[in-house]
Amino acid sequence: MRAEDIELLRTPGVPAVSPDGRMAVVAVARPDLDGDRFRSQLWAVPTDGSAPARALTSGARDRAPAFSPDGRWLAYLGAEPGEPPQICLLPTAGGAPRRLTASPLGAGAPVWAPDSRRLAYTARVPAGDPGAPRLVTTLRYRRDGAGPRCVFVLDLPPDGEDDGAPLPQPRQLTDGPADDTDVTWRPDGAELAFVSARHPRADCDLVRDVHAVPAAGGTPRRVTDGRARCALPAYDPSGAWIHLTARPDLGPEGRDVADSGATLCRVPAAGGAVEPVLDPGSTDRGDETPATVLAAGAAHLGVRRRGGVELLRVPLDGGPPQALVDGPFTVRGVAVGGGVVVATVAHDRSAGELIAITPGRRRLLTGFGRALGATGRLHRARELLATASDGSPVHGWVTVPDGPGPHPVLLLVPGGPHRPEGWSLSEDTQVLVSAGHAVVRCDPRGAAGPRDADDAVALLDAALADPALDAHRVGVQGGSLAALLVGRTARFAAAVCEDGPADPAASDVGCCVDRHPDPERPAAPIATPTLVVHREQDSSCPGEQGLRLYGELKRRGVPSELLLFPGEGGRPGRPRHRLARLEHLLRWWARWLPTAPCPDGPPDEDAAGAPPPGGGGRAAVPVRAARPD
Repeated sequence: MRAEDIELLRTPGVPAVSPDGRMAVVAVARPDLDGDRFRSQLWAVPTDGSAPARALTSGARDRAPAFSPDGRWLAYLGAEPGEPPQICLLPTAGGAPRRLTASPLGAGAPVWAPDSRRLAYTARVPAGDPGAPRLVTTLRYRRDGAGPRCVFVLDLPPDGEDDGAPLPQPRQLTDGPADDTDVTWRPDGAELAFVSARHPRADCDLVRDVHAVPAAGGTPRRVTDGRARCALPAYDPSGAWIHLTARPDLGPEGRDVADSGATLCRVPAAGGAVEPVLDPGSTDRGDETPATVLAAGAAHLGVRRRGGVELLRVPLDGGPPQALVDGPFTVRGVAVGGGVVVATVAHDRSAGELIAITPGRRRLLTGFGRALGATGRLHRARELLATASDGSPVHGWVTVPDGPGPHPVLLLVPGGPHRPEGWSLSEDTQVLVSAGHAVVRCDPRGAAGPRDADDAVALLDAALADPALDAHRVGVQGGSLAALLVGRTARFAAAVCEDGPADPAASDVGCCVDRHPDPERPAAPIATPTLVVHREQDSSCPGEQGLRLYGELKRRGVPSELLLFPGEGGRPGRPRHRLARLEHLLRWWARWLPTAPCPDGPPDEDAAGAPPPGGGGRAAVPVRAARPD
């Protein structure tokens, strides 16, 4: 895969399924390099495979589709360039969509009431003059001056009204300083549940409770007992229980997450303690579905397993779970309707495809990754297992270029709480392998601490047993774990760090630059050439430490560069920034870990104007969207 091939990426989101199970609708995102933005439209996909997927909407950013329980309506979020998302309504029998909300700061995903006449959603409320001084009294505050996220309920316009009739006004059900998220309806439509942190010292712990509020308005009541980090509540059909995703016990201080996964739990709707339904230690939830999906007497959810995400069907009566999708796949989202389960499933050659699951059969419905796969520039990953220094198994992947090698090696590691792509298509892996590098990726057990550094090194050593990999030419790339690794060893020819140092014992970045975090190893300053990648609006502690790391390395004469993305927070969010990031990575690694010519380099055009399957070696890498300072 070349850097410019990101324009061929098609990434489907979480599907919605019609109540009769005949149709799935999914938002498909694609980079628009000319417009320097991502576009997302809704696509309709028959679940019986009788017709190919077809575009259903043509907005700039359409997403979060939801069918009404009676099947008459499709609600979704639509946003035009530069505008916040608003809830739109599309009749399934045909017709034009109608915008229902005008929230100043944008509306959240729509959630249908059981009567198909009301929608619930969350939205931020304005907090007055954004330029006025603000008195901060907690550790959590918002730099943009926006107020908290609250729960709203919106009635649908009466049937028969035209577009000129005034829309009903939303009713705000919650207020206060806390953010309210993950709203859901009780089966009788008289109550809504949501997640919020409304307890004292909520800014100092990780506890998030389920609360409930009457649909007609009233004082919210707390449902869970204040010891869990809750998310995605859903009432069972009886309304007596709420199933949810939770870390069930965060300890007396509300901050203990060391060995606890977020898993399927339940709590009495009248209130009580969170009870795990699955083992929290081995069933960490990994899909992106913005709800707990209950259908046909079972919960449907994705669970992390050996770098992939399996789709489980978990009977609510306590029966054994059933794996509907397992193996080298990542289930990104799931929906159920009319007895049909539809899942968005990614693998190492596609960012996602829709499959339909019925008893005894699985059917592939889409080919969103076909154009990228047709380039012939995607490489298969191979699972890699190793043993850590404490005897624990370590899991990862290795992807090797074509040709005999030995190939220079790049160790790709995540940082902080970020998860690796697993079996999903990895842009970095595909681009770097096409440039002639072998890529080793690890699946760490923790959050970028010393144990994870040991895991990464063990996995790297296991990969280097392959003679196709050059053990004398190795680099490391990733988040804060990459910074930690270059502080522990000088074995890397160069590094790319997209966060600051992650050593929890280091009080400042100078400590990480000056010495190894392991006291049994001799102290030595970092001398590894390092490219620091920073998003201008990332004011987190790791982000700020990344800037300080660059300053320290530069002051000490270590070869270092800073790639700065203006106006960005988190990963580069605009297509040109993503493309520029990949091109700078290629330039950096071509400098410090040069490769032999590879067959995926820029080819000559054939007589018809299309690149032939072979081609010449990689030439100089063009770099755009960055200026030297």
